[in-house]
This record gives sequence, structure tokens and C-alpha cells, in this order.
Amino acid sequence: MLQSQVRAGSWTLEQDGTVLACHTLSRPFATAVKREKSYKENRGTYKETVKETARIPLTKVKREGERIVFSDQGHALRLRPEARPRGVELFLEGEEGWAYEFSLPALEGEGVFGGGEQYRQTDLRGLRVKNFVSEHMKAVTLLEKALLPRALYREKKAESIGSYAPMPVFVTDKGRLIRFDTASDGWAEFGKEEYCFQYDACPASLILQKGGSFQELSALLSVQIPNRQYIPDWCMDGMIVAAQGGTEEVLKKTFTLLDAGAEICGVWSQDWSGCNRTIAGYQVWWNWEANEELYPDIRGMIRKLNERGVKFLAYINPYLVRDSRLYTYCKEKGYLITRRDGGVYHIKSTTFEAGMLDLTNPEAVTYIKDVLIKRNMLELGVSGWMADFGEYLPIDCVLHEGDPATLHNLWPVLWARINREAIEEYGNKDAFFFSRSGYVGIQSYAPILWNGDQHTDTTRDYGMPCVMPASFSLGFSGVTMLHCDVGGFFSIGKLKRDPELFTRWMEMCAFSLMMRSHESIRPWANAQPYSEEVLAQTVRLTKIHKALKPYIARCAALAGEGLPAMRPDFWPEMDAKKSRDMYSYFLGDELFVCPVLKKGAEKRKLWLPRGQWVHLWSGKTYKGGKKIKVEAPLGKIPVFYRKDGEHAALFRDVAAL
Repeated sequence: MLQSQVRAGSWTLEQDGTVLACHTLSRPFATAVKREKSYKENRGTYKETVKETARIPLTKVKREGERIVFSDQGHALRLRPEARPRGVELFLEGEEGWAYEFSLPALEGEGVFGGGEQYRQTDLRGLRVKNFVSEHMKAVTLLEKALLPRALYREKKAESIGSYAPMPVFVTDKGRLIRFDTASDGWAEFGKEEYCFQYDACPASLILQKGGSFQELSALLSVQIPNRQYIPDWCMDGMIVAAQGGTEEVLKKTFTLLDAGAEICGVWSQDWSGCNRTIAGYQVWWNWEANEELYPDIRGMIRKLNERGVKFLAYINPYLVRDSRLYTYCKEKGYLITRRDGGVYHIKSTTFEAGMLDLTNPEAVTYIKDVLIKRNMLELGVSGWMADFGEYLPIDCVLHEGDPATLHNLWPVLWARINREAIEEYGNKDAFFFSRSGYVGIQSYAPILWNGDQHTDTTRDYGMPCVMPASFSLGFSGVTMLHCDVGGFFSIGKLKRDPELFTRWMEMCAFSLMMRSHESIRPWANAQPYSEEVLAQTVRLTKIHKALKPYIARCAALAGEGLPAMRPDFWPEMDAKKSRDMYSYFLGDELFVCPVLKKGAEKRKLWLPRGQWVHLWSGKTYKGGKKIKVEAPLGKIPVFYRKDGEHAALFRDVAAL
């Protein structure tokens, strides 16, 4: 039962006895803020300078027909409530040119989750979370790892780490769903007594709902934002292996794995468009057409791969490297975003410059879909690709249409929509792509996301462990299908992965929706799935992933309906205080997975959730709700399945591999 009451200068909104929102003279629901803001960008990372020039707490409240009006000093914010299942949507009308800050009550002992992709921790209580799409990585952190001894490196705190996919969507373990309908830059701060949310412009609405479980909250969110995520059936038939270096190298690496018995469903060659060798490493030449020097007969190569049951995947992003053939063509056509003086706006990634395709220009969008995607990839026989980037849109650029400050957060969603529309227009139901960046609505376009560019180590801020909080947070935000680069991406100096780390990463990804490797930015310095020391583990773990296909398909189907495939240990009990390990996870309802993150470890301590669980490798049954210690030799990640689960027989067969 929803109740909204205005009396004696106060306002209270309740749902089934829970206070969703309130207003008092001492703690107003809304505050109008006037401020000056500037941005300084460096390789996708933004530093903001903010000067607040006015602050008006809207302390007065009254009912005005269907609306509730908060006002003071001649400034007013109008709110119109409209009932929604299990809650309400508050439509907001503010004044142009003002930022707004909103206050919601905090509940004692409540955990808060979501906010899009948050890498460092799952419970956001006590944090300020930015709502601004940006590059996750920082060059200074990479240099620290390259130069400092491991013991001297200090892992970064949550608030200093950017997000490729922030979202103003939050759920709590007290059953609350909080979502602001806004694309504005802003932040959310989860304090002890109140939660504060500030955005550069008045949000269109605030949705507040109540659910009795995380599953119910996920269902409510999937109604608001349709989830159309998917992976093709063939993606579950083994690993998508990264292989590059030209036709001969790709075929050699792939066939080595196949001949050894590995289950390889796809080969991903990010350098299909050419190689850009820089001091940072081996990178892609951003010119989205097959490179004739590296891949002189790419159709023939794809045909040979297909004959062995292997699909071919490529790479694309919304930028074109400066002075490349396609850059020159798009510059002449006016398809690139510009500076205010009319010149092309160049962004810098690592060491080279590129122009940005204008996703608001209808002619440029048609060119991207019809030429770059349909003709240059799908007609070649490409079955999938990494749709990279989307988070670099400068605030001070000039677009064909729209305000870049308003569109900055939405840019990766526009990019994903263009890729999705190209596939649907072409009509290839077996094709897909995976995205790095996103915002609210990305789940309607990107088939599956990946967790961005991890470091090739096990630090909790940027290494292998951060994949789990990032996946949980996105799942709570409505993005339910995720995977990561097996092995990570960033490598510099002594920051590189050895065979043990790569195997541990493969173990984790074998028990995920999609298993896809990355050669890293320095392939020669890092262990690979086809490396002699790793090959046997690759064979076994890819067989395990393929054998899990019936279960993974079930998890993927439910994820496509809005239920996260990857969930934290406290998911069933809906109580963050019951969490014992941020770096273990449920895959669906029936598997509990505990990655090994300590170098040289042969055993792992873990907290087993309530219920009867069977250790996958030993067949031993454990009663959950307590701490245990199990063997964890290389290649045998601690995994448990529900004894009475629907797929118990399948898991017993997997254990024999």
C-alpha cells in the first residue's frame, strides 16, 4: 500500500510500512544548486573542477493538485507521483540551468548495491559513487606497478577508480530499488543517516520500489528497462581464443589448440584491420577494413576456420586512427566530431591520435552500419566482434546534433545500438558483439558486456579479483550477462601473467557464461592458452566449459529475462552482513565458484552458503553455513553444486573430465 502525506511542513512517502522518501525542514528532500564546472580529459579519464555559486535548500512543501511542490527563495521543484508495481515513479520538474540534490532516508544496517560497474567493492555504503562514464585505467597506476616492488604497491580505494559503465540504479538488502532517470553527470553518496544524489540537471523522474528478494527487484528493473542480452548457441561450445599476427599465425595457433584436443568455438583476431605497434605494445590499427598485408585472403582463412567448426571474430570501435584511409574519407564527408573552430576533434589512446565518428549524424550512422559493419565484417563471414570504447566523448566537442555534456553518458549506448541494429538489419541471428562501456539501457542493445581491461595480476583494484565486484554491481543494475578477458589486458614492465595466473583465470572463466582469452597488449611477454606450459590445462578447461553448456544455456536464458547469471554469496539470504567472501560467486542457482587468487596456493579457505553442497572434484558432500578448507591444485578451482539441484547429474559428468 502506497501512502503519500503532506502535513505541517513535512512530506512522507511509504510503501508497505517502509519509508521510501521524506521531507522535513531540517532535512529537505531537494536542494537546488548553481555551480560552474569544467573538465580536463586525459586518455578517457576526466578531472572535474567544480565551483558552487548558490545553494537553495527547498525547505517549503505544499500540495498543488496532483503535484507536490518544494520551494524556497523563489525557486521551485515540482513532483508528480504515479503508482508503479510495488512502488511509485516521481516525475520531477526543475528549473533550467540548475543542478539538483536529493535526500532519501538511510536504513540502519542496510547494504546498497549497483551503481553500474563498481570494481573495488560490492556494498556501496559509506562511498560516494560517480555517475560519469570514463576510462577505468590510469597510467600512473600502471607505472607504479611497473616500477615498484609488489610489496610497496598500495591498492587503490573504490572512490579513486573510474567506471566504464556507471548507472544511477541501486538496490538494497532491505528490499529497496532506487533509480533516477537521468543522463547527467553526478554522484550518489551513501551515508549513515541519509543517501544523497546530485545531478547536473533535474532528472526526469525518480523510481522507488519495494521487493522481497533480489530476484523480485531484478524483475521490477527488467520491466523498466527491457533486457535483450544473449549469446549465440555456438559461443557455449568452448573457448573463443585470441590469436593475431596474420593469417599464418592465426591458423597455426588455432590448429595447435584444436589438434591438442581443446574445444575452440571461435578465434578472435583484433588485428584483422592491421597492427599499430607503439611503445605501449601491440595494438589495433583503427581502420575498419580487412588489412591486406596481414590477412591477404581473409575470406579463405575464415573458410578454413569454419571447416574446423571455428567462428571468426573481429574488432571495431567508434574511432579512426588519424590519417588512415577511412579517417580521410570520413573527414571529407563530415562524419567526424569537431572542435568549436571546425577542425577534427582528436582523442588520444595510449600514444596515437584518432578522430571520433559522430554517432548523432544520420549519414555517419548509415555508413557505420552499411559499410563498416555489414560490408566490411558480416559479409566477410565475421560472426562476432568486440565493440570497444564509447567512453571518450569530449564535453567541449561539436556534434551534428545535441549537447555533448548531455550525451556523454549515453554515448556507449548509442554505439551499442548501432551495432545491434546492423546485426538485426543484416539478419544474421548467429552473430553478436560484446561491449566494454555502457549506461542505463545498454542491456537493451549489447548482447553481452565484458569487464574492461584488467591488469595481468591479482591486485584487488585492477587485477583478476575486481571482475567479481564489477559483475555483481552490474547485475544489481540490470546488466545480467557478463564475462571478462581471460588473463587480463594491461601489461608493462614486470606486470605480466605467468602460466599459473593464466590458468587460474581460465579456471574462473570456465565457470562463466563465456570463455574468451586476450593475448594482452604485450603478447610476447605473457602466457597464452597455446603456450607449452598451459596447453594441457587449456584442453581440459575448455572441455569442462563446453560440457557445462546445458547449464550455461539455462543461466543465459534467465539472464536474458533480467536475472543476473553471476551473483554474490549473500544473494539468497538478501543480507550483505552474511557475506563472507567478496571473491566467490554463484553461477545461476546451482553452482558456487571460489576462484584461487593467491600465488602458489594449493588449498583454499571459503565460506560455503547454506544448503547441501557437493564438491565437484572429490564428490564429497558438505553442509553449508560454515567455513571449510578444500584442496585447490592448479586446474581444479573449488566449485560446489547443489546436491538436490536439477543439473546434479550433469555436474557429476563434468567432474570426470
